[in-house]
Amino acid sequence: MPCVLLLVILAFPRVALALMWFLSTYLQTAFKGGLVLPVLGFIFLPLTTIVYAWELNSGMPTTGINLLWLLIAVIIDLGGLGGGAHRQLRR
Repeated sequence: MPCVLLLVILAFPRVALALMWFLSTYLQTAFKGGLVLPVLGFIFLPLTTIVYAWELNSGMPTTGINLLWLLIAVIIDLGGLGGGAHRQLRR
């Protein structure tokens, strides 16, 4: 079951983020009840927002291997944004 959940999060990070916002207090706990950062994360870097919330809720410091997971999430998010712009230029 965790593998299926991971695949859903990777395939549809915005849907997973919206479900996390409406069905749990996971994001509110991670971002201390603020609304600006989760909304910006939903728009620009959804996978990074999920990984950051996971690290904060698990009590893990954002150093070492945890920082590596966060950087991988940023690269995946930016790759999706950059790939769309590249395809648009080729038309």
